[in-house]
Amino acid sequence: MRTKIFQLKENGEENEEFLRQAGECLKEGGLVAFPTETVYGLGGDALNPESSRKIYAAKGRPSDNPLIVHICRLEDLWQVASEVPPEAERIAEAFWPGPLTMILPKADRVPRETTGGLDTVAVRFPSHPAARRLIEYAGGFVAAPSANASGRPSPTEARYVQEDMEGRIDMILDGGPVGIGLESTIVDLTVRPPQILRPGFVTQDMLAQLLGQVDLDVTILRDDSGQAPKAPGMKYRHYAPKGDLTIVSGPAQKVVDYINEKASFYAARGEKVGIIGTEESLGRYRADSVKCAGSRTDEESIGRRLYRILREFDDEDVTRIYSEAFSAGGYGQAIMNRLLKAAGHKIVYLEESHT
Repeated sequence: MRTKIFQLKENGEENEEFLRQAGECLKEGGLVAFPTETVYGLGGDALNPESSRKIYAAKGRPSDNPLIVHICRLEDLWQVASEVPPEAERIAEAFWPGPLTMILPKADRVPRETTGGLDTVAVRFPSHPAARRLIEYAGGFVAAPSANASGRPSPTEARYVQEDMEGRIDMILDGGPVGIGLESTIVDLTVRPPQILRPGFVTQDMLAQLLGQVDLDVTILRDDSGQAPKAPGMKYRHYAPKGDLTIVSGPAQKVVDYINEKASFYAARGEKVGIIGTEESLGRYRADSVKCAGSRTDEESIGRRLYRILREFDDEDVTRIYSEAFSAGGYGQAIMNRLLKAAGHKIVYLEESHT
């Protein structure tokens, strides 16, 4: 199979024709990668069991890892969910269209191949205009995990989709770099109180202000994979670069000193070392490849850059990577969740010096 690539241009007249062709491809059981506001998605017809099987095969993804059903009209939520509680309607009013996914009891028309065998369905209404037009052309229901080979960093640019998916899927819609860079928040509304299964741009505090108590799944920031995944990304190692990644947490100068010591140690043994720092610390690191994730005062910039940095380390054949840790609250919770998954929960804690 040769993968077609269509370049979506700002206000380009040909965009609509590209989106129409891609929608027809999905209706016919094909697979299309497309931009959303979070990361690039790999789309198939959510109501076609064979399309979902093709998505799992293209990604090399375990078939018990549920897919997210993307819609383009709020009223379509009632077509794929058998129950829509008042909390779901309030969330939709506040955060849809946008980077948030809800877990609800599934309607009979949604095949278990799409839900990973579960009786629940994950539903998202994206805000990216090209994504919404594509979903509309495709018939209204598109199953779409991130458009990467399973376990690799999610693609925030079409070139990384092509790197993983060339020859495996029918089309790629290249809409340029995405805006957010981390996958959507997932909140489970089949439990009381509602529970966040994957942190994202819509934070726990934002949801709590709307709903009252909102819990956080205990597996998000610790290593616990002994349960069936209730949502994408929970059970398996994800977002991982090819190099060995370690996170270092502690006082700023101690972190810099520790990472520089390790970088020197492995460089002397012939390894290529990469470091993820911030604007506040970048000039103090010494390694083959030192990359800036952004400023600690702007976590959104860190979220936008994280996956691209991990992909760039792969491009550079970096074999060992060290990253600073980030805040475990607010949006930092999502950043740390992705980093911990990418590192296989390998984190070093450094203590304050006491004199």
